[in-house]
Amino acid sequence: MTRVIVVALVILAALAGAVTALATFHLDRDLDVGSVRLSIDPGHRGSLDLYVPLVDWGVRFPVVRLPARVNVDVRSIDRDAVVRLADSGTLDARAVRGQARDALASYLRLAILVAALSALALGVLVALAARGGRGPRLRVTLAIAGAATLAIVALLIVLLPPRSNVDSPQYYANGPEVPAALRTLESLGASSQTLDDEIDEQLVGIARLVSAPANRGPIGSSLPRLTVASDLHNNVIALPALERAARGGPLLFAGDLTDRGSAVERALVLRIVRASDKLVFVAGNHDSDVLERKLARAGAIVLTRRGRLRADGSIGPLVVEVGGLRIAGYDDPLKRLAREHYKDHGALQSEPEQQAFAVWLQSVIGKADVVMVHSWRLAGQAVDALRADPPADPLVIVWGHTHNAELLRSGTLTTIDAGSVGGGGTGKLAEGGGDIGLARLIYSTGPFAPLAADLVQIDPGSGSAQAQRHRLDEPAPVAR
Repeated sequence: MTRVIVVALVILAALAGAVTALATFHLDRDLDVGSVRLSIDPGHRGSLDLYVPLVDWGVRFPVVRLPARVNVDVRSIDRDAVVRLADSGTLDARAVRGQARDALASYLRLAILVAALSALALGVLVALAARGGRGPRLRVTLAIAGAATLAIVALLIVLLPPRSNVDSPQYYANGPEVPAALRTLESLGASSQTLDDEIDEQLVGIARLVSAPANRGPIGSSLPRLTVASDLHNNVIALPALERAARGGPLLFAGDLTDRGSAVERALVLRIVRASDKLVFVAGNHDSDVLERKLARAGAIVLTRRGRLRADGSIGPLVVEVGGLRIAGYDDPLKRLAREHYKDHGALQSEPEQQAFAVWLQSVIGKADVVMVHSWRLAGQAVDALRADPPADPLVIVWGHTHNAELLRSGTLTTIDAGSVGGGGTGKLAEGGGDIGLARLIYSTGPFAPLAADLVQIDPGSGSAQAQRHRLDEPAPVAR
């Protein structure tokens, strides 16, 4: 048993030496456009990270097979070189990309060498400390330290260097408002399938962002913005994240705030009324008529197909103005009713209900900037027809129900599904749940124009967030 313990200690010491070396060894390199710092963070999902602190923007490529994050942080920027890069596009970017690739390769070679020396040194040190007694002979433990070091080096050589192919980059920022600093590749078709081309795009995009901030378009911190969410399904654990995201503007909630519409659930989720400057709500099939009345009495703007539900139960205007926007909403026909003891009507929408929504939608086109409805099953056919013949003025349709985030554009028409802000609801937590999903819409008023939308995903376990920005201030293709 003593021999086994000593051997295990030598191997673990070599491994600990390698991990410590990787975590502490960093290198600064100068490129034509500035300087970068290269480092490794063991213990993360394997990726290559490019981060620019100046604009609080980063992109993460899942191309490292080792459980470690290879970081390329931009430390300083040569402004004249960046201006030339931004103006010349991909030609100069290829040269900078080559420099970055060479710097990364050089750093990884040195990192593996430092890890090997540290692994061998710590393994030998433990072997010397354990010599004598009932353990293996010193030459055996020294050989084990050497073999462990060679095995670690082999694994690092195979698993640490990034692969060339990349599936999909993840964009992120570390600032207090995650969506505000994010930008995605704006390709019309499929993005490039090679890491080289992806980094090429990132270098040019960063160069243009830094060299000419005014060219980022009219999207600024002073512009109005709102939060879009749906499908909490009574998961009050997600409410703090929603409250943080919704500060500073209206919150449009497209249904399924509760799971059964019961009294217990209503008491838990009513705090959502205070999550933002103003809550605008339409009922989903998991909500109830009693919940609608409770929200209206608490100060929320509750929209129905007939108009706004007032606190006294009467019906107000069909279109309301919130945050400079004209908003109309259609409550779900399958919502649960108190007189039916909150009976579950399922999720399938009948043909007459779909036709009724289509007629209603036509009645608000030109009068509303934003339309809220819960279910794509109810609104899908009418929206597909509208995509084929978009309205004259910009129109944003907010819906949910799918629990999958998606943004689609057709001419002046934009549809936003923010996913599930409740990660599928409390009933899903034991099954692994899902990410908390929400969206932010940045817009201008007088007249209304949507400028950008960020689809945000928050990991409820770690609290980390990522988002994908969609620019809406550029022409979109009209569906045919």
